Amino acid sequence: MQKILVLDFGGQYNQLIARRVREQHIYAEIKPYNIITVEEIKAAGYRGVIFTGGPNSVYDPASPHYDPAILDAGIPILGICYGCQLIASMAGGRVASAEDSSEYGKIELHTTENRLFTDVPATSVCWMSHRDYIPEAPKGFTAIASTDRCPVAAMCDESRRIYGVQFHPEVTHTVCGKQILHNFLYDVCGCDGDWQMDSFIEDTVRELRSQIGDQGVVLGLSGGVDSSVAAALLSKAVGKQLTCVFVDQGLMRKDEGDYVERTFNHLFDMNFIRVNCRDEFLEKLRGLTDPEDKRNVIGTEFYNVFWNKIRESFGSGFFAQGTIYPDRIESGKGDASKIKTHHNQVGIPKDIHFAGVIEPLKDLFKDEVRAVGEKLGLPHDLVWRQPFPGPGLGVRVIGEVTAARVRILQEADAILRDEMDKCGYADQMSQFFAVLPGVKTVGVMGDERTYSELVAIRAVTTDDFMTADWAKIPYDILGRVSNRIINEVDQVNRVVYDITSKPPGTVEWE
Repeated sequence: MQKILVLDFGGQYNQLIARRVREQHIYAEIKPYNIITVEEIKAAGYRGVIFTGGPNSVYDPASPHYDPAILDAGIPILGICYGCQLIASMAGGRVASAEDSSEYGKIELHTTENRLFTDVPATSVCWMSHRDYIPEAPKGFTAIASTDRCPVAAMCDESRRIYGVQFHPEVTHTVCGKQILHNFLYDVCGCDGDWQMDSFIEDTVRELRSQIGDQGVVLGLSGGVDSSVAAALLSKAVGKQLTCVFVDQGLMRKDEGDYVERTFNHLFDMNFIRVNCRDEFLEKLRGLTDPEDKRNVIGTEFYNVFWNKIRESFGSGFFAQGTIYPDRIESGKGDASKIKTHHNQVGIPKDIHFAGVIEPLKDLFKDEVRAVGEKLGLPHDLVWRQPFPGPGLGVRVIGEVTAARVRILQEADAILRDEMDKCGYADQMSQFFAVLPGVKTVGVMGDERTYSELVAIRAVTTDDFMTADWAKIPYDILGRVSNRIINEVDQVNRVVYDITSKPPGTVEWE
C-alpha cells in the first residue's frame, strides 16, 4: 500500500491534511516531527512527505525544526505555510517577519506554469494565514507563485521534487486546493490511488479472523457511529464469536435504545446484550447540577455497569473498541502528544484479563468509518447519525437530571427531528437538537396562567466542527416545530432558537 507521511509541526490542520490525502485514495498517516528520523522515513517507504503548518516563527531557535538531510533523501516533499518556511530555512534561505505584509483570509494567488499547478488557473483564490514570509526563494529554488504582498507564495526545487506553498491548499477556501494536492500526490509522488474502502474491509476481515481465531471478542456498543461500524466489521469477520454489550442508561434520544437493539439483532449474527439501567443512573445523578459532576458520574457508572456485565457474562477472549484515528492522535496514543483522553479508549480493570485489545477502525477518519458502515449494510440513519455527547441527554438537560425532565426533552427533540425530516431540511444541517435549560416562564394556555419549562433549539452548519454557524432554518419550519412542542409536550409553554455561532459559543450547551 502506498502511503504519505504528514509530518506535524503543530499545525491546527494536521488531520485535515491527512483527510484530504485520503480523499485522493492515498493512505496518509500523521507523526509529530520529533519522533521520527530521516532514516526511519526512508525505511518506511513513504511516497512523499507533507510538512504541516504551525504557530511558530522558524527563525525562533525554540521553534520546531527538522534534520536538513530530509531535503536530500530523494523523497518528494510539500511544505505548507510554516512547513514552506522551514524548507526555505533548511535550504539556507531567509524567513522574515511580514510586519505590514502579513496576510489572513482569502487572497488572490498568481501562479506560473509548473506541474504542481497543472490545471490550476493563472489567477485563483487561496487561503493565507501567516505573519512571516519568504522574501526570496533560497538557492536552488524557484518562486512559482505570488500574491500582492507575498513574493514567494510558492516555490520549488524541481530536481529534488521539493515544493513549498505559503497558503493552505487543504482548506475549502483555497479554490484549487484539491487539484494542487492531487498534482503533488499523483504527478510528483507518483501515487496511483490504491487506498480503497473495499480493500480495507477485505483486508481487515481477513486480519481479524486470523487474530481472533476461535476465541470470543466483546465490544461495548454505544449505538454511535464508531462502535456500530466496529461491531458490523467484527460480526462479518467472526459472527457469533462476537458479544456486544449495550448499556442503555436511559439518557438516549426517544426510542433510540429499541432502535439499536432491533438493528443489530436483525442485521448481524452476534450475541447482543442490552443492559437497561435508567433508574440506577438517575439515582446517581440525583441533586447534581454541575455539568462536570454529571459527566463524571455518568462516565463512572457506565463503566461500572459495563465491566460488571463482562464479569458476569464473558469468558476469555479479546476486547474490542471503536477507536478511530483522531482518537489515538488526541489521546496521545502511539507517537502523538496528549490533547485529551477520548471516551473510545478505555482502561481495563486489573481483575479482567483479555488475550488482547482489537481496534479495527484505528487507522480511519470519521468520514472513512461512515463509508465502511455503508458498505457493510448499516442503515443510513445509523451511519450518518449526528454527533451525540457521551453523557447523552445528561448534558442537554441543564441542571438536575430527573426522569420527568428527560422525558420532556426526549419528546421535544423527537418532534424537532420529525419536522426536519418531513421538510427535507435535516440534510442541510450538521447537527440539531433540543435543550432543556431549566428555565420556567410565564405563559397563557386555555385562558389560564402557566409557569412551565422553556425548550431551546440548537442547529448548526459546519465543515469540521472547529467553527460553526447557526443554521438559517426558515421561519415557517421553526413555527411548526414550536407549535407542536408547546401543544404536544406537557409542561412546556415556550420555545426559543439559539442563534449563537461557534465561537464564541460551543455547539453543546454544557
